[in-house]
Amino acid sequence: MLAGAALLTAALVLPAPPAAASELAKRGEYVYRASGCGNCHTDREAGGAELAGGAALETPFGVFYAPNITPDREHGIGAWSDEDFLRAMREGVSPQGSHYYPAFPYTSYTRLTDEDLRALKAYLFTVSPAARPDRPHELPWYARLRPLLYFWKWLYFEPGPYRPDPQQSPAWNRGAYLATAAAHCGECHTPRDRFGGFDRERRFAGTKDGPEGAVVPNITPDRKTGIGRWSERDIAYYLETGMTPDGDFAGDVMADVIDNGLSHLAKDDLRAIAHYLKSLPAIEHAVSKRKKDKPGKRDEFEY
Repeated sequence: MLAGAALLTAALVLPAPPAAASELAKRGEYVYRASGCGNCHTDREAGGAELAGGAALETPFGVFYAPNITPDREHGIGAWSDEDFLRAMREGVSPQGSHYYPAFPYTSYTRLTDEDLRALKAYLFTVSPAARPDRPHELPWYARLRPLLYFWKWLYFEPGPYRPDPQQSPAWNRGAYLATAAAHCGECHTPRDRFGGFDRERRFAGTKDGPEGAVVPNITPDRKTGIGRWSERDIAYYLETGMTPDGDFAGDVMADVIDNGLSHLAKDDLRAIAHYLKSLPAIEHAVSKRKKDKPGKRDEFEY
C-alpha cells in the first residue's frame, strides 16, 4: 500500500514529458505576445536583455522600473512556484506577501484563465536568465507606503478570471477576453482619477495622462472623438499592421504593442478584438496632445 502511494505521489510530481512541456510553452508564447510582457519588461533603449527589467514607466504617481522576470533565481522569478506566479498575476501579491503597484497591470491579468497563466509561466521559463537586479522605483514619499495599496485594492480591484457572457457570441467573448485580460487595453486607454483608479464612466475613452505623459486615444465607437468611423476590418488590420484607414501608422508605444505582440496573433483573434471594441458604448471624449517638455521624450501614443 505504501509502495503504491509512493508511486502515485511520484507520478504527480514528475515533470511533464518534453513534448507536453514544449506545447505548454508554445501556448504560453502566444499568451505572452497577446499580453505584451516584453514591451515593459525589456529595456530596449539601453540594450537590456529580454525581460530583464529596468525599463522606466513614467506616470503621474512617479517613475516605476519594470522588474526582472527572467528565470534567474536570484534577480528574476526563477524560484517562483506556479502558485506564486498565479497569485502575483491574479491578486497582485508577491511571494513574500507584499502588494504590487498597479503599474503592473494585474488588475487586468487577473482575468486570465489559470490555463493561460500556467502556459505563460512555462514560456517565461524558456527565456535566458539574466542576473540583473531590479531598480528601485522613484516615487513620492506617500506612494512608497506599500501597505496603503491594500486600501487601493479594496477601492478599485476586482480579482478573478474572465466570465464569458452567455448573451454574447463566442467571437465577442473571445474579443472581450483578449482586450480586457491579456492585451489589457483599458489600462492605457481609460482615464484615471486622482488616486489612480479607473474612471469607469469613461472606460476606453482615452486620456491625456497616459504612460510617459502620452496622449492615449479614445477607442470607443464614438464617431467624432473615437474610432466610430472605422470598420471592424479597419481595426483588425490596424492591430495586425499598425496602419490606419487614412494611411498613417501607429507611433511610439502603440507601435511596440503591435510589432512585438498583436501582429503575432491569429487573424480570428484580431477580428474578435475589433468586434468587441465596436460593441462598446460610444463615449464622446476628446483628448489632445501635450507639448514636449524634454528633448527626445515620447509625447504621443498614436493610432
